[in-house]
Amino acid sequence: MNTSPTYRNARRHVERKLGFGIHLGVYLMVNIGLVLLNFLVSPHKVWAVWPLFGWGIGLLFHGLGVFLHAPGTAWKERLIEQEMNKHRRPE
Repeated sequence: MNTSPTYRNARRHVERKLGFGIHLGVYLMVNIGLVLLNFLVSPHKVWAVWPLFGWGIGLLFHGLGVFLHAPGTAWKERLIEQEMNKHRRPE
């Protein structure tokens, strides 16, 4: 098994993409059901937009977190490495 940092980062990113895909699928299935239920039970009052909207905001932020790379990530990694180097014991 490959344990290089590049491999670990790539694997973590793929897992995050898969997690988002599952989240999106569940969102679609549940909300399609809610919209159908809304129009079958009480077509005069549209209430299904509220779960669509609320959950949609969470899904949006999940997607942004997965697909937008934070511009400071490399910078943060360098700072972590510098901090670790400060605390290493001299050999």
